[in-house]
Amino acid sequence: MSPSVRLQEMIRVIRGARTQGEERGVIQRECAAIRAQFRQADNGTRSHNLAKLLYVHMLGYPAHFGQMECVRLIASPRYNEKRVGYLGAMMLLDEKQDASLLITNSIKNDLSHSSQYVQSLALCTLGCMGSAEMCRDLAPEIDRLLRASNSYIKKKAALCAVHIVRKVPELGELFTPAAQSLLSEKNHGVLHGAVVLITELCERNPDTLEQFRKVVPELVQIMKGLVMSGYSPEHNVAGISDPFLQVRILRLLRILGRNNDTASDAMNDLLAQVATNTDSSKTAGSAVLYETVLTVMDIKSESGLRVLAVNILGRFLLNNDRNIRYISMTSLQKIVQTDHNAVQRHRGTIVDCLKDQDASVKRCPPELRAHTTSGIFNAAERYAPSQRWHIDTILHVLTTAGGDVRDETVPNLIQLITTATELHCYTVHKLYRALITDISVQSLVQVACWCIGEYGDLLLRGECEETEPVQVAEDDVLDALEMVLQSHMSSPATRGFALTATMKLSTRITHNVDRIRSIVSIYGSCIDVELQQRAVEYNALFKKYDHMRAAVLERMPVIDKSSPGHTNGESAGGTMKEMEPTKLTQEVVLPQEPANKVCDLLDLLGGSAEPLQPSPALSTTPLGPVSSTAGGDLLDLLGGLDVTPVPPSVIVYEKNGVTLKLQTDRQTDTGMTVTLTATNSTDGDITSITLQAAVPKSVQLQMKAPSGDIIPAHGLGQVTQTVLLNNPNKVSLKMRVRVCYTSQGSVCQDTVQIDSFPSPAW
Repeated sequence: MSPSVRLQEMIRVIRGARTQGEERGVIQRECAAIRAQFRQADNGTRSHNLAKLLYVHMLGYPAHFGQMECVRLIASPRYNEKRVGYLGAMMLLDEKQDASLLITNSIKNDLSHSSQYVQSLALCTLGCMGSAEMCRDLAPEIDRLLRASNSYIKKKAALCAVHIVRKVPELGELFTPAAQSLLSEKNHGVLHGAVVLITELCERNPDTLEQFRKVVPELVQIMKGLVMSGYSPEHNVAGISDPFLQVRILRLLRILGRNNDTASDAMNDLLAQVATNTDSSKTAGSAVLYETVLTVMDIKSESGLRVLAVNILGRFLLNNDRNIRYISMTSLQKIVQTDHNAVQRHRGTIVDCLKDQDASVKRCPPELRAHTTSGIFNAAERYAPSQRWHIDTILHVLTTAGGDVRDETVPNLIQLITTATELHCYTVHKLYRALITDISVQSLVQVACWCIGEYGDLLLRGECEETEPVQVAEDDVLDALEMVLQSHMSSPATRGFALTATMKLSTRITHNVDRIRSIVSIYGSCIDVELQQRAVEYNALFKKYDHMRAAVLERMPVIDKSSPGHTNGESAGGTMKEMEPTKLTQEVVLPQEPANKVCDLLDLLGGSAEPLQPSPALSTTPLGPVSSTAGGDLLDLLGGLDVTPVPPSVIVYEKNGVTLKLQTDRQTDTGMTVTLTATNSTDGDITSITLQAAVPKSVQLQMKAPSGDIIPAHGLGQVTQTVLLNNPNKVSLKMRVRVCYTSQGSVCQDTVQIDSFPSPAW
């Protein structure tokens, strides 16, 4: 290819390259020729060579060596060279490079040029890549051009001023008078630039915002002229007169009317007129209506106007365009807290959108999924026609919702399964099939492991009247549990369920006890301390107390729903401590044994000086906390036998339907563990709740992660946070707690002083 080849010929050769290597070779040869010609004196081909270099840059190849050539061409008196030079500057230069400073003087000279097209080139370049220094130097020139008589120049000067305000906000005051005067222009391009500039000024300066609230009547008149004007071929788009300008004016009105009664009243009639006279059958009309809805919802509008806005969104839900249905759903989600009754009228249409094939339309936001699944569980419990339907529904929701379920789901489902004694065989078969299909849903895997551990003998028997008989081998069951134990997707709590289920199967199978012993022994050296502790205890059952293993690992009795510690996400008049997921595992039952055998069991990890009285039925939790009371060795082995009374609590904060209670869980001479529990009695969810605590300097404070940041409405859930206090100097203990949350779109923040703490139950 000749060095003097034309731009069109170079493009043809590059496109004709068969491989990437051939394309690179063509471009390297051409770049070398361009460099050589740049070093020569002006031969009239500089703009031609720079144009070719810009095409190379568009293909992603380095073209930085052409930056200085851009500076030379910008200083050229010829328009065709100046045009290519400015284009190259916008593509190859940015404010971080020193070469950009070299064109400041050329831009200043061209802003005063007699040709409007040269002025336009300088304005476009400054508005595209002008640095803060360039903006400060050239701002007076832009203000002068904003007052020019040429509409073509004023339009571009307004957009250039927008860039300057974004780069140097303090220069906004310079453009305020000129921006206000531009609203009297008849040219739509100038009006569009003026509205964009005023919007930028109002967003960055509250004083300017107050000043421009006086021009709301003028903006209303401009908007009315657009809405009521007849057909204009120059501005008509699908039957709408200049929808781009209408959208910009509506956005500016939204900013000016926010939190201001006077400005809002001045635009109410206009918004009603736009909402009723705009045709929504075309995309342009839908865009104008959507901006109208956002403006109505953001200002202090009349109640009837807000209902009209919600009805427009309801019509959007029936639109065939999925993009329009998506933005309608997103908008309804934002306003449902403030205009619940208006949105409620469109409930049927919203439910129908759940059947939409587009996942973006039917998806549920992450922060609402847990609340939604909890509501489904409560409805299923209240209206279930049968226990089988209830179990099937919850399992289906668990499979669909994935990890978006609350912590209390697992113990609640376990309680339901234990009470449905005639469905144990059906449930364990169904959960086993779900387990071998997918182990990514942690809550479902935990319940499945629990059922396999409890009712593994029913699974292996293969006789189930409710489902088709399926013969499951012992090795298949153990393979499934081992898969859960070894999977990187399994949480520590899930592995605890799987390990306990494996241990329980040692009394329900006949041929693979040695394999179970091997699996359990492996986790005796696990890096997870909780899992290691359980494995060590189970190994001890295999060795020293093998004669008691069958009795200890019997089926768990039916859980009484009204027993302490059970919750379904509702408050039943008393304070209920929220269950932690790491403590929700299978329970094992210890039948009545002679006193000497119980004492032998207590002596497993060191012995007890005082024998315990045998109990007719002792329930233990293998993954529960380790107790330090008398008989603690038995608790180390089986996870806790004592039924701990609910610690007393005190209300430290109660406002806006939010109640914060404090209870002392544990107290020593130099330390204390307290739990803060927040509940919500309002009709709407409390979101973004955070708790911050401060104590005297001599006291050490550690706040654990909260259980969540959303408190469901009507007391259907709670958020808890544990605080550890270490007081080595035994000073008078005080704590200050800051509560911050969002209620019905408003951010609330309060601080409470706690001077005394309730005593723990023990």
